[in-house]
Amino acid sequence: MIQDIHPHSFNNKFVVTSGIRENDYVFHFIDNSLLLKQEDDIFLIPIKKDLKRLSDDGIFLFEFNNINCFLVWECVIPENSMLVYNEISFLRNQTQKELDWVTSVAFQLKNWYEQNRFCGRCGSATQLKSDERAIVCPNCHKVLFPSISPAIIVAIRNKDKILMARNAHFKNGFYSLVAGYVDAGETVEDAVRREVKEEVGLEIKNIRYYKSQPWPFSSSMMIGFIADVEDLHQNICIDNVEIVEADWYSRENLPTYPPSRSIAGEMIEKFIAGEL
Repeated sequence: MIQDIHPHSFNNKFVVTSGIRENDYVFHFIDNSLLLKQEDDIFLIPIKKDLKRLSDDGIFLFEFNNINCFLVWECVIPENSMLVYNEISFLRNQTQKELDWVTSVAFQLKNWYEQNRFCGRCGSATQLKSDERAIVCPNCHKVLFPSISPAIIVAIRNKDKILMARNAHFKNGFYSLVAGYVDAGETVEDAVRREVKEEVGLEIKNIRYYKSQPWPFSSSMMIGFIADVEDLHQNICIDNVEIVEADWYSRENLPTYPPSRSIAGEMIEKFIAGEL
């Protein structure tokens, strides 16, 4: 999956630093685009000395390959440099999975900082806490930490077939597994049952945990499950809101599905291999 970047290393422990050093990585976004250094077909995160007049100030993000990474809001690109802006979705189709991962986490944190520049309780301008990854309101003292939304995703089996569904936002011919956010006051198992019933009209049984995956693009924690259909002869009844097509598929006749960088893609490939 996207977070499995061995032999590269990623450490998101917050570190108190004295500022950006010359060889530290620098993340600078314009909307959904990230500044990258391109060397032939290889893309790199720029370091401080690649940029002009960059101050030592920046927001510490994490360590990548034991090098500190910082978010900066402003930077000057030297003329005739190899620095270019690319939409972050561009990296999902590149072989450098490690770059896709760290970029997505940096983008998640960037969005969180941007969305919490003002206190939701009193409206005052917020400040960064110096000793942990948090935002504090100097007026009412409310402390905010990065918010993560729990979501379930489930592979539903019917003997030797798996349920594949096309979300209304997917392109034609592209299918995935049933998924959805956990609601307030709901267990993740209850969320599995509810989402399956709401989206495809099925009753399920034998719900068991598969594994989880942080999904920075939507600030979600995807919690994977496997389940069996309760009645082999139940009719699929799509909601025609979130799901516009759904059907049972055998291993030999699967539609286009997500890559294995996502938990959905990994679960489907496990099904193909007879390991699910």
